[in-house]
Amino acid sequence: MARRIAQFYKVSFAQFQEGFVDSFGPTEEQELQKIYDNIKLPKRATAGSAGYDFYAPVSITLEPGKMIKIPTGIRVEMESDWVLKCYPRSGLGFKYRLQLNNTVGIIDSDYFYSDNEGHIFAKLTNDTNEERTVEIAAGTGFMQGIFVEYGITVDDNVTTVRNGGFGSTN
Repeated sequence: MARRIAQFYKVSFAQFQEGFVDSFGPTEEQELQKIYDNIKLPKRATAGSAGYDFYAPVSITLEPGKMIKIPTGIRVEMESDWVLKCYPRSGLGFKYRLQLNNTVGIIDSDYFYSDNEGHIFAKLTNDTNEERTVEIAAGTGFMQGIFVEYGITVDDNVTTVRNGGFGSTN
C-alpha cells in the first residue's frame, strides 16, 4: 500500500483573489467568491491512479498556439524528501498537445510555507499541429500531480529556507 505523505488544501480567498486577478483581470468579488467556493481539491479517479487530478476553477477556451496561466486555488503540504510533479492530463496532451510551459511542474515540500501560501499555478499552451481549440469546463480535470520520493547526494549540506513562489530559490 502506498504511504500517505501529503494533504491538499485551498489557499486563502485573498491569495486566490490575487492570483485570479493577475491571470484573468478584475472580477466582481461576489463572482470570485462563487468560483473560490467551488474549487475542488485534487483527487485520484480510481484506486489504481497514480495522479491526482487538478480541476479548472473556471471554464477555459484555449486557441491553437495560445497560453493561459491558471491559479488552481490549491496548495499541498507533504513530508520532506517528497515532491509533487505536475503534468497535463494524459488525454488532453494526447488529443491537443496541451503542454505545461515548464514541461513538468515541480512542487517542493517547502513551497507550502511560502509567502504566497504555496499557491499552485499551471501555465498551459495549446501546442496543437491540427488547429484544434481546447475547451475545458469549470470543474473538469486538466492537470495531474504525482508524488515522488527523492534522494540527495551524500555531501549535500544546504540549509537555505524558501520564502516565495516560482523562481524564489535563486
